[in-house]
Amino acid sequence: MKRLIIILLFLLQGSWLFAQQEKSLVHKGNELYQQKKYTEAEANYRKAIQKKKNTEGDFNLGDALYKQKKFTEAGEQFNQLADGSNNKAIAAKAYHNLGNSLLENKKLEESIEAYKKALINNPKDDETRYNLAYAQEKLKQQQNKDKKNKDKNKDNKNQDKNKKDQDKKDQDKKNQDKKDQDKKDQDKKDQDKKDGQQPQPNKLSKDDAERMLDALNNDEKKTQDKLKNKKLKGVKMHIEKDW
Repeated sequence: MKRLIIILLFLLQGSWLFAQQEKSLVHKGNELYQQKKYTEAEANYRKAIQKKKNTEGDFNLGDALYKQKKFTEAGEQFNQLADGSNNKAIAAKAYHNLGNSLLENKKLEESIEAYKKALINNPKDDETRYNLAYAQEKLKQQQNKDKKNKDKNKDNKNQDKNKKDQDKKDQDKKNQDKKDQDKKDQDKKDQDKKDGQQPQPNKLSKDDAERMLDALNNDEKKTQDKLKNKKLKGVKMHIEKDW
């Protein structure tokens, strides 16, 4: 019986020592936190919760992570604490800090949900209500900006399309004008060639007409001369010998 009592006392003493160590580590972490030595404070809080899970150590660990701008890790810490707590006051604070962590990570919709959960657990928390309104306004601004960017991109696409269409029309007109001009040039060449092969009298120049007239006159003169010479020579007659 005495041996059993000794064992129980030893176990109780060990448990008490662990509790004291855990409290000491949390206390030391709080001192470091106040001195803004957040990395050292985080190390002490982690050691404390390894010794024994406790709400203060878990909550303060999340705060130390947040102060180091480790917003994702801080959010995970606060989320676990909020979901695992039956204490509405603690859950409200954890959800509030979760909302802050999500807001810092630009996760506006998720932060709004976290603030709403905080208010469910503590409807009188004006700071959370303010943060909720702030996050909602940020979300609205982001949505308006996204809409403007979307509309701007749409306008730019339409402008690009209109420009491409106009460029195509201009190019098509230029190509057609070139074809029309080429056809006109070819038709003119064909007509000039045709006119050159079959000259029309009414298209003879004055000089050409005079040359042709002179040529005709010369031919007629030559003909007349030939006829004249023929008459002078006369016709040969048969002459009998008279010797």
